[in-house]
Amino acid sequence: MRRVLLGLVAAVTAVTAGVAACAAATPSGALGSAAAVRPVVLAEEPHDPTAFTQGLELSPDDPDTLYEGTGLAGHSQLRELDAATGAVRRAVPLPGSLFGEGITVVGPSIWQLTWQDGVALEWDRATFTLRRQVPVAGEGWGLCAEPGRLVRSDGTDRLRFHDPATFAETGSVAVTLDGAPVPELNELECVGGAVWANVWRTDRIVRIDPATGAVTAVVDASGLLDPARRADTDVLNGIAHLSGDEYLLTGKLWPAAFRVRLPG
Repeated sequence: MRRVLLGLVAAVTAVTAGVAACAAATPSGALGSAAAVRPVVLAEEPHDPTAFTQGLELSPDDPDTLYEGTGLAGHSQLRELDAATGAVRRAVPLPGSLFGEGITVVGPSIWQLTWQDGVALEWDRATFTLRRQVPVAGEGWGLCAEPGRLVRSDGTDRLRFHDPATFAETGSVAVTLDGAPVPELNELECVGGAVWANVWRTDRIVRIDPATGAVTAVVDASGLLDPARRADTDVLNGIAHLSGDEYLLTGKLWPAAFRVRLPG
């Protein structure tokens, strides 16, 4: 994705000097005619403010463990976090200058997208060792897992479906709200037959029916960070389902994550 890098710490600024073509990411207004609901904030949790968050997911078998994928060419990582403190337990860099994107857990593996590098990475979840790289057509933005398939966003208005073993693309669906396309779908989270998606350059999250592509809910997550803390950060990006209707939301370079309740 074209990434916005405003007010970053010096080390990150140096790394991203070559991404000068990026455009500013700012929250936008409502999507279509849908009334946006507000998340109910339950708690604020710590989050590493140097993490350029691209994917966030709770371990399916350990509620104390989060997995996070971070971006930036040459500085991308796959991380394991303490869910309560946000502390990084372990991290592994992506090979070379790959620009990491969304992640999802599939059994003993973690799949991680890259932005424009044309590959997806399969990691061994237990050892954090790289199993293989597989080719992917188009860009990688967000990724989540449904039973029997993976769901990928590529910055367009489409969700693309992949085989969870081979990563072969098996189909796609156009995402619409009031009949109009919803482009720039970003980080994804699959929950109970629905797909939640950040909409890039906004503070909006949409809930999508992957069978039809129809948006069934719009969440206005603006104002989670107060203006003083939001000034040196990037976009809202990171949705992890915790349990029931509770989720963890964060963003790129955000100093906090927020445990919230979203509409069921």
